[in-house]
Amino acid sequence: MAGCGGLWCCCCGERESRTPEELTILGETQEEDDEILPRKDYESLDYDRCINDPYLEVLESMDNKKGRRYEAVKWVMVFAIGVCTGLVGLFVDFFVRLFSQLKFHVVQTSVEECSEKGCLAVSLLELLGFNLTFIFLASLLVLIEPVAAGSGIPEIKCYLNGVKVPGIVRLRTLVCKALGVLFSVAGGLFVGKEGPMIHSGAIVGAGLPQFQSISFRKIQFNFPYFRSDRDKRDFVSAGAAAGVAAAFGAPIGGTLFSLEEGSSFWNQGLTWKVLFCSMAATFTLNFFRSGIQFGSWGSFQLPGLLNFGEFKCSDSDKKCHLWTAMDLGFFIMMGIVGGLLGATFNCLNKRLAKYRMRNVHPKPKLVRVLESLLVCLTTTVVVFVASMILGECRQMSSTNPSGNSTLSFQGSSSEDVNSSIKTFFCPNETYNDMATLFFNPQESAILQLFHQDGTFSPVTLSLFFLLYFLLSCWTYGSSVPSGLFVPSLLCGAAFGRLVANLLKSYIGLDHIYSGTFALIGAAAFLGGVVRMTISLTVILIESTNEITYGLPIMITLMVAKWTGDFFNKGIYDIHVTLRGVPLLEWETEVEMDKLRASDIMEPNLTYVYPHTRIQSLVSILRTTVHHAFPVVTENRGNEKEFMKGNQLISNNIRFKKSSILTRAGEQRRRSQSMKSYPSSELRNMCDEHVAPEEPPEKEDLLQQMLERRYTPYPNLYPDQSPSEEWTMEERFRPLTFHGLILRSQLVTLLIRGVCYSESQSSTSQPRLSYAEMAEDYPRYPDIHDLDLTLLTPRMIVDVTPYMNPSPFTVSPNTHASQVFNLFRTMGLRHLPVVNAVGEIVGIITRHNLTHEFLQARLRQHYQTI
Repeated sequence: MAGCGGLWCCCCGERESRTPEELTILGETQEEDDEILPRKDYESLDYDRCINDPYLEVLESMDNKKGRRYEAVKWVMVFAIGVCTGLVGLFVDFFVRLFSQLKFHVVQTSVEECSEKGCLAVSLLELLGFNLTFIFLASLLVLIEPVAAGSGIPEIKCYLNGVKVPGIVRLRTLVCKALGVLFSVAGGLFVGKEGPMIHSGAIVGAGLPQFQSISFRKIQFNFPYFRSDRDKRDFVSAGAAAGVAAAFGAPIGGTLFSLEEGSSFWNQGLTWKVLFCSMAATFTLNFFRSGIQFGSWGSFQLPGLLNFGEFKCSDSDKKCHLWTAMDLGFFIMMGIVGGLLGATFNCLNKRLAKYRMRNVHPKPKLVRVLESLLVCLTTTVVVFVASMILGECRQMSSTNPSGNSTLSFQGSSSEDVNSSIKTFFCPNETYNDMATLFFNPQESAILQLFHQDGTFSPVTLSLFFLLYFLLSCWTYGSSVPSGLFVPSLLCGAAFGRLVANLLKSYIGLDHIYSGTFALIGAAAFLGGVVRMTISLTVILIESTNEITYGLPIMITLMVAKWTGDFFNKGIYDIHVTLRGVPLLEWETEVEMDKLRASDIMEPNLTYVYPHTRIQSLVSILRTTVHHAFPVVTENRGNEKEFMKGNQLISNNIRFKKSSILTRAGEQRRRSQSMKSYPSSELRNMCDEHVAPEEPPEKEDLLQQMLERRYTPYPNLYPDQSPSEEWTMEERFRPLTFHGLILRSQLVTLLIRGVCYSESQSSTSQPRLSYAEMAEDYPRYPDIHDLDLTLLTPRMIVDVTPYMNPSPFTVSPNTHASQVFNLFRTMGLRHLPVVNAVGEIVGIITRHNLTHEFLQARLRQHYQTI
């Protein structure tokens, strides 16, 4: 039951008098620490199946053959998602390489000519022309679809956690994301294309099985499968994993990423499908990239967009080892420093994001474009000037003093690798170490730090790390599609290479392998920024293709995460919080068990009756924003009198009596079924042990108990609206709970004319099939778009065939941790709270389980003690 959304971070004098509890409910910003609280206008996904009559009809008509066909179609869809995700990665990589090669070729030729003629300003203008043009196009694409900005990982994490972020999985978002990240990377910004690949894969997973798009309304196929949040969410999990697999060539790491960072629940069947999808994406991208770049189709030499190459020592150096047990101490220290650097990065980026929210986003959209162009201008000038002034000219060497081998990358020769070395502003037989890092694609710079047979000076590495750290922090969050994996890896690799140089120069540890320290530095910094452990460990191992790195990488990532968590959250969690998304963590704190379900539920309910007039349904739907409504009946003391006078109330009372299960009634039903057996012994046993049926006019025991317990309440017709003159007892009178019905289901029933007149029986009401109920998924019509002139207000709608009669429920005395685990594990959207006699007393939604809301309720609990 979502309410109205609060403002993100506006300040007003009225808020000064509000309590923290009120701010939590409103979803606004606290003054003392300027934290943004979860907003109420985010809608939750519904992973729980609605087992109503149309769904049961589908199950009854489904035999083994249809079940196998459904499962086969799902596997085909999973494979198609993997292939399409790989093709999206191929498209982005091909054009990034094309534009980057064109840009660097023109600029490098200009620099070589102008170094002698003294016209380097022209070279700078050429580089600015390329970069500003690309970034301008990327910013325009974000203006078309604002959700395409950033990496998209925080949004996909929210979606898999059960929150529907508007526009996050639309086809238009995919187009703007893929083209935008292409221009962002080619434009020289310190961003990566790997993060947006995860978002792109998730969009493919969400859209491909639907066979329809809001961007192409006229193109629709009659495809009846996968018309629920449950199926869509599973496919998004597979698509996100395929995006990771395509980006890093790590199908297992992609599966673990989807499990660790994404879905709040999992099942065994989904694991196998997600892994299959990741494999399809990896080998599709590998097949086409290997064929395009090397001309060897079917050789599978390039497994991902980013590959770390092969780590190995020279065969002639017997003392060289990739790492030793003594190096673990240095790796732990690097993990601590990486965690501190990551926490600093996240803190600075959070402050920048808040500044943008206050001073950039409220202004005209052109300001966002100007900010992106300013970032591009600054980055380009810094890169050019740093390469020209701060770089050192170092001697080229064919052998590595440390014993490290030259780069052996996917079968390419050392001459091809050394061709990425830049000699800008340096004499013959020397190269510019700063330009080698800045004037290459980021993937090539990472390979230089991992495998280059030459060395980078400590001063160059320090300056490169500082500049890259600041500029990448400024860039992430601007209005361009941007990933954070590659900038973090490059920044960390420079840090690790710096540590290796210092250990060799000042401590005399000549046996260490510089590439290993660069890899561990990259893992430490990336782990300190994103705070991932299991999936990131496997991704890095698969990218290096070296299993012996498993232990040091795992230890480094754990230490970096523990260190960073001491100061703040990971970068993705920070941006989720800034968006005000009600994300559910893995578990609640221990002290939350002091709260019960009755402490956190919402008792003020808007409900419907099993048989309700159209005018009442329209009034409820148009005056509330709730997404589900309990289906209830009232406990009346003089029901027989009302059954005589009104058909509508009579139908509701009759439904209540038929839905109440008693032990005697259940035993009577089972006995009748046993009598149908031919055995005379069974019939005799039934006759002996079953009490005679009570006369139909005699009221059952439960009804007498209800009448003795409760005094009669106002005899209101179900189509009457609540009155402001009601007392507290009248407004919160006992209601017997029968099920839940969604807003989308009610609107569908109204649009399709599912109703009956008061003079008719409810059996005359038209019946809708499961396909008809799900035909408009996922964009159901809105009640405000309904033409009220086509409706007959006095007609009655029987909602019982379409409601969920058996949703998950909890007792008012259930502890908060148990409520949280049930809600998160089962992927629920609404959780009714039902007391011991079957009366609904409240309802719990995602917003009632956020950390901020629980903290506010806990403070309120302490105040009442």
